[in-house]
Amino acid sequence: MEYTTLGSTGMEVSKICLGCMSFGDEEPWMLDESEGREIIDRAIDLGVNFFDTANAYSDGRSEEILGNALAEYDRDEQVVATKVRFPVGEDTPNASGLSRKTIEQELDDSLDRLGLDTIDLYQTHRVDPNTPPETTLRALDDAVRRGKIRHAGTSSMYAHHLAERLRTSEREGLVSYETMQNHYHLAYREEERDMLPLCDRNDIGVIPWGPLGQGFLTRPFEELAETERGDPDNFHNPTSEYERGGGREINERVQELAEEEDVTMAQIALAWQFQNEYVDAPIVGTTSMEHLEDAVEALEIDLSDSDVEYLEEPYEPQPVVGI
Repeated sequence: MEYTTLGSTGMEVSKICLGCMSFGDEEPWMLDESEGREIIDRAIDLGVNFFDTANAYSDGRSEEILGNALAEYDRDEQVVATKVRFPVGEDTPNASGLSRKTIEQELDDSLDRLGLDTIDLYQTHRVDPNTPPETTLRALDDAVRRGKIRHAGTSSMYAHHLAERLRTSEREGLVSYETMQNHYHLAYREEERDMLPLCDRNDIGVIPWGPLGQGFLTRPFEELAETERGDPDNFHNPTSEYERGGGREINERVQELAEEEDVTMAQIALAWQFQNEYVDAPIVGTTSMEHLEDAVEALEIDLSDSDVEYLEEPYEPQPVVGI
């Protein structure tokens, strides 16, 4: 395993963050507690110390599974991130959003489910258009002062939204967002225009979600439709979004390079993330032990400058998605 400093937090985290959205019982493909624990245990064996979940994942079950698994380990060695914005269970008044009331009650619930006194990284799960940024930031600032969270982060938004929130923090003397969890991979690079340079200038750690394009970069293009995710009738199928910006040729080049290096396509896509100057740690979610181990092995792949240029060259501008 390799480690890096996460933005301005000073925390040393593994260059792979284990995404925990696949733990729970909300969908048939999710892992129950026993299965999820096996993945978490193996990740720790492999050196992973960075875990990302959210209160809304499987209505809190993801946090519970992660918390129960990590209880068997030295708490000081793990970095736990979770998120707030979307409801747990029924979306009743104040169950969702980024108001002070929602943040305070959901934070307490997340602490209980995770079995923690303090959350290392507490992230706002996208923008809440109904709550002024100052209100959200004051609630997060108070949570830091009370010792309930150590650092505040955020996720997918437009760069002007993040810039506004950074200015608010500076003007009001409030805690500032120190990480950005955004949509970024070889077939979707719109973040390079504004968001990633903004994060770089402000020493904001970047932890991309969906680094494999939700499966788009893991198998040849013609095989995508054979998967449940890539089924044309699947509402969540992302193929059309990633194909339009030169994605089909990018997919072919990932396949070509993977065959040359005798590795998987997913490993090439992750190697590109690991060597990316903007990225601290991509969030890798998996239900497979083999895929987890492959992800760690991808740290050993050394892409040349010409390899990177070859992979990136077909990319074309495309509409913003994932916000």
